[in-house]
Amino acid sequence: MQSSQSRLPWLAPGAPFPEPEQAWGASDPAPGLLAGGGALDVESLVRAYSQGIFPWFSDDQPILWWSPDPRMVLRVNDFKLHRSLRKALDRFQRDARCDIRIDSAFAQVIRSCSASARTGQSGTWIVPDMVLAYEALHGAGLAHSVETWVDGQLMGGLYCVALGKALFGESMFTRVPDASKIALAALVCFCRHNGIDLIDCQQNTGHLASLGAREISRASFVNQVAHNSVLPAPRWQFEHVYWHKLLLAKTVPT
Repeated sequence: MQSSQSRLPWLAPGAPFPEPEQAWGASDPAPGLLAGGGALDVESLVRAYSQGIFPWFSDDQPILWWSPDPRMVLRVNDFKLHRSLRKALDRFQRDARCDIRIDSAFAQVIRSCSASARTGQSGTWIVPDMVLAYEALHGAGLAHSVETWVDGQLMGGLYCVALGKALFGESMFTRVPDASKIALAALVCFCRHNGIDLIDCQQNTGHLASLGAREISRASFVNQVAHNSVLPAPRWQFEHVYWHKLLLAKTVPT
């Protein structure tokens, strides 16, 4: 990456982002890398996400902005409900001690995601500056947490960015088996109920693919973000009835 750094646009705080198609390609050292620098304030994050761009960097790096091609997305109607998760959901939604909450503990969720990434990955991107930035985005009503609670304890969850009906998944964590998967299933139910058809997953992983996510072109993704981001935002609240259609769905083998 050092040898190509002179080709990387460097942004002053508040400067406009390059067009996503200017991101580094497959033959470059970091495919999808678009720019460096800039700032992590709410305005910059909103402009980035509305163009299909997101920040991703580790402790020893400057702010880096990405727009990969292709883009991994989960269409909520394509979500694969594996038999093992179906059994876990059946138990969860029937147990009075279990609860899905939205935005009741955003700070706990993002910090738990950061801690989980640090122990489970090589260099987390949820660095302290990112935590503060997304907490500010949450304060502006544009970042949300979906939380799995058991007997009054936070057991897992995820956080995401939402502009209108454009939804961008960020990270998840779990403290007990299936807690993060239950939170994702709850988000899928929430999206189906509120007419949100697509969850951005950013990059391809085997785990996401096993749940029904697939790659689409960056151009298609950016066009869908432009359309969905100006639609009226839903009310971020989870209702137990949202489980109904998912639990009636056909399961797939684990």
